[in-house]
Amino acid sequence: MAVLLIVEDDRKTNEAICEYLSLAGHDIIPAYDGAEALGLFGRGNVDLVVLDIMLPKVSGLSILHEIRQKSSVPVLMLTAVEDEYTQVASFDEQADDYITKPFSMVLLGRRITALLRRSGKGAASDIMTFGDVTVNFPGYTAKDHNGKIDITPKEIELLKMLVEHKGLVLTRSQILDDLWGDSYPIIDRTVDTYIKNLRKKLRLNCIVTVKGIGYKYEEEQ
Repeated sequence: MAVLLIVEDDRKTNEAICEYLSLAGHDIIPAYDGAEALGLFGRGNVDLVVLDIMLPKVSGLSILHEIRQKSSVPVLMLTAVEDEYTQVASFDEQADDYITKPFSMVLLGRRITALLRRSGKGAASDIMTFGDVTVNFPGYTAKDHNGKIDITPKEIELLKMLVEHKGLVLTRSQILDDLWGDSYPIIDRTVDTYIKNLRKKLRLNCIVTVKGIGYKYEEEQ
């Protein structure tokens, strides 16, 4: 879908991010220090950069400054630092987004999807067809040859989340946190009910149950 440069000096974190985004269909280029990141970016063909601020050799803010001298590629800053000064400095150097550790991989994926959509890279289609069913995501509607299908906005959001993470298994907890937030009194069984409704209303065979974990979207053959 897109070429992503992942700049993070902690190898376990870098590898986890790369694995998650690679499964989502992206081409991944890892870098473990600032100097390596600048060299890899200089080769071109990068669609988005995930950039840690605290890096060896060259800081993330310095890398961002260098990138902005020659490119408007989306940059998402990644750091454990939560002070206001660092956040302001990131946006002063024209960062596109900012996320602090620890973070949800699903949230990181959603932020990246949003940035790619804005830049015109790898965006999911606003209108998709599943068999004889057409879903309009921005319009929160679905229809078939008989006309409009009765479907809720939350069901549309759940389907969109699964589609945007095609091939990735999303746990019930990840789905709950992303769509309802951790402060909302929702239980795991709620996700199962919404999945059941989606399958029934839209006659979907593309939502796969991964026993004991959650669900994933696979394109119908």
